[in-house]
Amino acid sequence: MGQFNEQVYEVVKQIPPGRVASYGQVARMIGRPRNARFVGFALHSNPQPGIIPCHRVVFKDGSLAPGFAFGGPEAQRALLEQEGIQFLDDGRVDMEQCCWEVY
Repeated sequence: MGQFNEQVYEVVKQIPPGRVASYGQVARMIGRPRNARFVGFALHSNPQPGIIPCHRVVFKDGSLAPGFAFGGPEAQRALLEQEGIQFLDDGRVDMEQCCWEVY
């Protein structure tokens, strides 16, 4: 596992329950703002999904990952709903209400 993946996992572990972050947000937080797609690749190979909450990372518009590696988007939605994440009528996460704000 490379340094990039480790950095991604460390950031994702900090996302609190009831909040989400975008792939781009995670990429910016590790100093790689143009590597949102690679954040997705790293999360797809998450070695510890029970410890590294990759289900809390979504597209910037709140869409869920169609290729969520741990059961598909239905499983991702169920995990997020268990944490109190609010969804819009079109199935996207309400980013205004649920986006993780890092100060």
